[in-house]
Amino acid sequence: MTDSFEYTDEEAKFYRSKQDGSVLLWDVRDLGQKEHKSLRVNLEFDHASHVFWTPDSKAFLVHTVKENHIVAYKIERKKDGTIGAAAPAATLERMHDDKVIGFGISISSNGRWVMSCSAGGDLLVRDLSGRVAHRRQVRVKEPHSARVSPCGRYIFVCGAAAGIESVDVQYEDGRLKRAGDGPELPGHAAGVYDLAFGMDSSYVAIAYMDATWKLFNVTGLLASGTGKSQLLESGRFTPGRQPPRLALSPDAQVLAVAVDASVQLYDTYTGKLFGTIDNAFTGLVTSMVFDSTNKHLFVAGDKVIRVFHNVCGLYTTIGHCWRLMRGNETSATTERLKKTMAECKEQLERFNVKYE
Repeated sequence: MTDSFEYTDEEAKFYRSKQDGSVLLWDVRDLGQKEHKSLRVNLEFDHASHVFWTPDSKAFLVHTVKENHIVAYKIERKKDGTIGAAAPAATLERMHDDKVIGFGISISSNGRWVMSCSAGGDLLVRDLSGRVAHRRQVRVKEPHSARVSPCGRYIFVCGAAAGIESVDVQYEDGRLKRAGDGPELPGHAAGVYDLAFGMDSSYVAIAYMDATWKLFNVTGLLASGTGKSQLLESGRFTPGRQPPRLALSPDAQVLAVAVDASVQLYDTYTGKLFGTIDNAFTGLVTSMVFDSTNKHLFVAGDKVIRVFHNVCGLYTTIGHCWRLMRGNETSATTERLKKTMAECKEQLERFNVKYE
C-alpha cells in the first residue's frame, strides 16, 4: 500500500513510501516515456508514514511508523546527474508516543527546521541536528492534519472545535528567535479537516467538517501577521466515510478533494464541481499533489500512483484569460491571452471536452 509521496520541482522527481518497507524515487521529467528510472530505498523493519524532499532536492526526510523517528537520506548522483543512490545521513530520535498526523520541513531564509505533530496534539519544532527548538500542546481538539506554509514561517494544525491553530516560527542567525501564536486563519464551528496551499503562501483552501470548502487570499495576513484574509469562493463537497484530503493547484484555480476512493475537482473561481474521478482505487486515496507545471495531478492509493491530466486546469485557464481580456489589456497582452486560450481549447478537444 502507498502511504505517502511528494513531488519536487527540481528535475521533476517524486518519491512514494510503501508499507513493504521501501521508498521509491522516480524521475518523471518526461511522462510520455514508457519507462521511468527509479530507485528503491529499503527501510529496515519499518515503513514510512510521511516523506518530504528538501527544497534543493539533495536529500529527503522519512518519518517512520514503528520507530516513530525521522531519518534523513542524502542523495548521491551519477555523472549524468541522475540519482545513483540514497544513504542515511542522520536520524532524529523518537519524540512522540502516538501516531504522527503532520510532518513538514522548512529550509528558507527563515531557518532550517522540521515540524512534526502527533494525533494527541504534541507539536514539535526541531533543527536539522535534532535539537528541540519549540514544543507545545496544541489547543485544537482531535487534530486531523498539520502543515508548514510554503514560505517556511508558519505551522497550521487542523482539527475539531477550535478549528485551526497557527504557530509563527522565526529564526535569526540559525537559532530560534520566537515561536508563538501566528495569524488566525478562518476556522469553523464544525471544525476543520484539512487545508492546502497553492504554489506559494498567497492562497489557502480549507475543508470544513460540515462538508464545505473555502478559498482565501491570505497574502496580507501571512506577510504582516496582522492583516486580514479575503474569502474568494466557497462550495460544498460530497462527504464520505473518511475525512477528505486536499490539493490546491499551483495557480489556486483548481481544488482537488479526495474522498474515500474518489477525487472531486472544483473550479475555485465559480465554486462549481468540474468533475469527479470515481473509484480511482479499490482502497482509499492516501495522498495527492499537483505538479509545478499545473499539467498533472498525482494521486496515490493501493499499491500505485496514478497520474491524471489536469483537464480542469485547462478549463479554468481559459476562463481566467477571458477575465483578463475584459480588463482593458494592451493589444500585445490580448494576443498572448488569445493564443493561450486557443492552445487550451485544442488540448481540451483531445479529451473530448468542449469549453462553454
